[in-house]
Amino acid sequence: MEIISLHELNISVIYNMRKIILCLLILLSISFFDFMGGKEKNVKLEETALPQDEGQWLYEQMDLDGLIRPDAFKSAYTGYKKLNKSNNPLLTLIDFSLPSTEKRMYVLDLAKKEILFVSYVSHGRNSGGNYATSFSNRDGSHQSSLGFYRTVDTYNGGNGYSLRLDGLEKGINDKAIQRAIVIHGADYCSENVIRSTGRLGRSFGCPAIPRELAKPIIDTIKGGSLLFIYADQPEYLASSKVLKENQILTGKNILSARNKTPSRSFNSSLAGS
Repeated sequence: MEIISLHELNISVIYNMRKIILCLLILLSISFFDFMGGKEKNVKLEETALPQDEGQWLYEQMDLDGLIRPDAFKSAYTGYKKLNKSNNPLLTLIDFSLPSTEKRMYVLDLAKKEILFVSYVSHGRNSGGNYATSFSNRDGSHQSSLGFYRTVDTYNGGNGYSLRLDGLEKGINDKAIQRAIVIHGADYCSENVIRSTGRLGRSFGCPAIPRELAKPIIDTIKGGSLLFIYADQPEYLASSKVLKENQILTGKNILSARNKTPSRSFNSSLAGS
């Protein structure tokens, strides 16, 4: 029988241990690279998918369900992506599908995913009573105009601190400057008026807001941010060149949410009342 010395045995054990450790290191390296490669693929897939469903993603990230109608946000965000050449993160949405007795003006910071203000807003006196149902671009109509606007500069006039709006849609709201359509504060836009008359007072076509919120809202959105006035009006949706390219998506609602009157309350101590 061959006798193996203790020294030879130790060498054999060390050699086998080195082989085992080397195999383990190779397996760990393969697993690590597979993991990182898979992670990179997942990130690329997410980045690829995001632009196709960006509106839905942002709507969910900002937790807007129950606060803003999904069809209104979808239309607003479609225009924002097309018209926001200056990369301004702010988007103001006014939803005239809702009655004046509800807070239907929303100021959003899309970059920070924050809701800055939720406020009452009045419509033009000839657009309707509690609901705005008629719209016009004609000077002297005293009606509201739908569509996309860009905020311009401020001034102090007969209605106090005011913000000029430049209508961006030809034939729909492009006479906004000529008509002096501005954002301004108004005493007739308040909960007291709602309690006494059953609706807000109305303007000559301007989106008038509560007087106490005029300065903070105007100072936030002035200087080139986008504002969108929405209503569930087939005529506007069919004629708007900004939204027309997305008409084929009707029935394939990207936001996949129920179009209903928002039921979620909003803490007015965190934003505009």
